[in-house]
Amino acid sequence: MRATLLSLALLVPMLGSPSADSLFAAVGAETKSPVGWIDFCGRHTHECFVRPTRPRDVVLTAAAWQQLVEINRRVNAAIKPLTDLEHWGEVEKWSYPDDGYGDCEDYVLLKRQHLITIGWPREALLITVVRDKRGDGHAVLTVRTSKGEFVLDNQEEKVLLWTETGYRFVKRQSQADPNVWVLLGPSAPQTTTSR
Repeated sequence: MRATLLSLALLVPMLGSPSADSLFAAVGAETKSPVGWIDFCGRHTHECFVRPTRPRDVVLTAAAWQQLVEINRRVNAAIKPLTDLEHWGEVEKWSYPDDGYGDCEDYVLLKRQHLITIGWPREALLITVVRDKRGDGHAVLTVRTSKGEFVLDNQEEKVLLWTETGYRFVKRQSQADPNVWVLLGPSAPQTTTSR
């Protein structure tokens, strides 16, 4: 355990080493919210209909990093992947995976919920639509921090800087209002990182 904490303490300062331009995705114009989000909000009005607020980033400390890694790991291990069609008989249905099954956006919703429950600001936890390495649509949780934007993903064990995912970022929630979605700029650089 002590070795793990030491390696985390050493890792957090190293996370700031990429160029400032690559730490944060370029945000563009407003766009349509995903149909799944709109339907989710119709069923969870208390979570979705909130007043716009000022954008906030999280100061990424060793303790905060440990929380991200642990929640990503715990949620990924707790849910068995199942498409919405197999699960609900619908092509697209965002929901909490209360029965232990879900697809990518269900993992994202649960990770977001856990982080908010332990005190992370909603404004830093952004549901994001990407194209994965196969070109398929996929959802991840982007976490805005003082050290850049990190991705919690059910297809990846590690929490990665957004530029290290190999994904093309399409759109995500606005930091100010989760019901406003914004386009994301040029594709994330394709990097080859050793794992």
